[in-house]
Amino acid sequence: MIARFTGAFVRMVLVMVLIALPSMLIESASDTRQIIALLAIFAGGLVLVEYGSAYPSLIEFRDAAPYNRLRFVMLFAMVAILSLIARGDLAPSLLSSLLLRLGEALGQAIDFPFSPVRLMTGALAPEVAAEDLDRLRAGAGISFLIALISLVIFAALMRSCRWPGRGTSFNVWVNLPTFDPTAGRDVVYRLERDARVNILLGFILPFLIPLFMAQAAGSLTSAAVSDPQMMIWGLASWCFLPASLFMRGIAMNRIAAMIREQRRLADLAGPGRRLMPA
Repeated sequence: MIARFTGAFVRMVLVMVLIALPSMLIESASDTRQIIALLAIFAGGLVLVEYGSAYPSLIEFRDAAPYNRLRFVMLFAMVAILSLIARGDLAPSLLSSLLLRLGEALGQAIDFPFSPVRLMTGALAPEVAAEDLDRLRAGAGISFLIALISLVIFAALMRSCRWPGRGTSFNVWVNLPTFDPTAGRDVVYRLERDARVNILLGFILPFLIPLFMAQAAGSLTSAAVSDPQMMIWGLASWCFLPASLFMRGIAMNRIAAMIREQRRLADLAGPGRRLMPA
C-alpha cells in the first residue's frame, strides 16, 4: 500500500507540474494563474485518487506500463517545448531560438495543400500578424514531430512483443475500466471494432478540428492566436488527442490478438486445462 500511495503521489506532482508549466515559464495575469492552480490541484487530486486506489475508475491501462508514461512524456514534451518557444518573445535565448527554427522548418515541410497545418492556418482571420502565423506553424511542426516519435516508440514496443508483457496475464477490468467484456457481442469483435474506430478518429481529427473551429468561431482572431496560453494548449491538444487515439486503437487491437491467441492455445491444450493464471 505504501508503494502504491508513493507512486500515486509522484504522479500527482508530475501532473500538477505539467499543468502549471506554461504559467511558470510565461508571464500571465493573476486571475489566469489562480485558475490554472485550481485546475492543477483538481487534476492532481484525480490522479492521486485513481492511482492510490486498488480499484480503477477512469484511467485506462493503469497496470500496463509504459502506455500512460509514454503519453505523459509526449504531452509534457509538447507543452514544455511550446512554452519555451513562447518564452523566447519575452526572454530570448539560444534554446528558444533553436526550437523556433526547428519548428519553422518542420512546419514548412508539412504545410502543403489539404494538410492539417494548412487547414489550421487557413482558419486564421486575415488580420492575424505574420509573426503569429509563423509561430503557429512552428508549434504545429514541433508538436507533430513529438507525436510521430511517440507513436513510433509505442509501435516498436508492440513489435518487440514487450507490451503489455509476454507470458503474463492481462486484467481487462483493471486496464479497461470503462469497457465491459461481458456486454454485447464477442469481446474480441468489440475490441477490434473499438480499435478501428479509435484509429480512424486519430487519423481524421487533425483535419476535423481546424474545420470545426473555423465553423464555430468564423475564424481564429489575432487575440486568440497571440495569447501564449491558448496557443500552447490548443496546439498540444490538437496533436496529443489524435496520437492518443492512435495509441489506444493499437493497444486494443493488441489485446484482441492476445485474447484470440489465448483461446487458440486453450483449444490446443484441451478442455479443463488452464494455461495462465487469471
